Amino acid sequence: MIKTGIFGGSFNPIHRGHLALASSLLKKAGLDEVWLMVTPQNPWKSQDNLLDDEQRLRLTRAAVEGIPGLVASDFEFHLPKPSYTWDTLQALAHDYPDRRFSLLLGGDNWAKFGQWYEHDKILAHHDIVVYPRKGSPIDRTSLPPNVRVVRMRLINISSTEIRERIRQGLPFEDLVPPPVYQIIRSDNLYR
Repeated sequence: MIKTGIFGGSFNPIHRGHLALASSLLKKAGLDEVWLMVTPQNPWKSQDNLLDDEQRLRLTRAAVEGIPGLVASDFEFHLPKPSYTWDTLQALAHDYPDRRFSLLLGGDNWAKFGQWYEHDKILAHHDIVVYPRKGSPIDRTSLPPNVRVVRMRLINISSTEIRERIRQGLPFEDLVPPPVYQIIRSDNLYR
């Protein structure tokens, strides 16, 4: 079985923090690959300022190119919207029977995991790896056996901040990988 972590997100745009987190989770969770699952419609987020799906995928592919173990995925583009994690995991298990999928979640998402669609089924069938997020403490004493917390450095970069910097004409090249910076600049994205 190929151990594959699913790191879902809008990646609007993908930034250095996402890549550092995915690379760290790959090692610390003992995974063979981390799939950065570009989400077309997150049921928890507003669609305001959301770049087109294909553009976000293009940025994500450019960001992970040449990084061993990291894969940009458009799998959810082919599923009904909005994208519910249980539906995605079911479809992945069906299409990739040679893989064991783990869900990679920030502490902020773990805090509201009990409100997720079919959260009990996700817990019953998949391992979950939780990583820290600022302002979202994790109570380790109440974690189910298949949920583990990995220790890692908090990375304080947000896609919202990057979009705002672009709109204001402020520098942002140190926050995103060089190929992402080039595409955003050449295609005049987020203006």
